[in-house]
Amino acid sequence: MNFDLHDNSVLVTGSSRGIGKEIAREFLKCGATVVINGFNRESLEKTLNELNLEKKYGICADVTKPLEAKKLIEKSAKILNKINTIVCNVGSGRSVPPGHEDYEEWQRVFNQNLWSTTNIVEAGKEYLKKTQGSFICISSICGHEVIDNAPITYSTAKAALNFYIKSISRPLGMNNIRINGISPGNIIFKGSIWEDKFQKEPTFVRSVLKGVPLSKLGSPQDISNLCIWLSSEKASFCTGSIFRVDGGQLRT
Repeated sequence: MNFDLHDNSVLVTGSSRGIGKEIAREFLKCGATVVINGFNRESLEKTLNELNLEKKYGICADVTKPLEAKKLIEKSAKILNKINTIVCNVGSGRSVPPGHEDYEEWQRVFNQNLWSTTNIVEAGKEYLKKTQGSFICISSICGHEVIDNAPITYSTAKAALNFYIKSISRPLGMNNIRINGISPGNIIFKGSIWEDKFQKEPTFVRSVLKGVPLSKLGSPQDISNLCIWLSSEKASFCTGSIFRVDGGQLRT
C-alpha cells in the first residue's frame, strides 16, 4: 500500500534516536515535511545529518516542560505553515526495579511518559483543529497488563497515557481532531533496553520470546509503518484507539 504524504507536515517529538527517528524517516520517505525534535542539540544535529532526505528540520526542546512544548509547537507551525500530524514519542522504560520506587522516581517517569504527551496535546490542538489533523501517541504494552519485571512506575504512567488517549478523544473529536496510540512490545534498536539485555542476558531474552507467538523482537519500522497509516485518510474513522504491536505477546 503506497502513501503519498507530500502535502503533509509532521512533528515527531523525541525523534533523535530509536523509534522516533524511524518514524521521522518513514514520513520523509512518504514525502511529508518533518520537524524532528530532541532535547540534546548534538544528538539532534547528528540525526538530521543521518536522515539523508530533504524537507526535514530540527528543533531542540524538552517537551516535559510545558513552556518548551508550547514553543516547540509554535516554532514548528512557523516552519511548516501548518501541522497535519503530531507524533508524541518521548518516553523511556528505564526505571528502578519493582518495589524500589520513591517520590522522585515517580515524578521523573511520569514527566517522561505522560506529561511529555499531555503538554504537546494541549499546545498543539489549536493547530490541528485548523487542518483536522491527528495525534499519534507512542505507549507500551506495559500499560495494558502486568508484565513480569517491568518497572511499576513506567507501567503505571503508560496505563494513564492509554486512559488519557481514550478520554481526550471525545473533546478533540468535536473539533475533528483524531488521537490514537500505539503500544509497542519488545522493540530492539541501537541503544535500546532490549539491545542491552540481548548482549548481557541472552538467556533471559530467549525465555521472554517463548511467550511471544511470533518468537522475535520487533523493529522500529514495525511502529513507523502503523504511524503512517494512522496519519492518513485511510484511518479517518479511527480515534481513541490503542493499537498493539507486540508479536501477539499480550494475552488479554
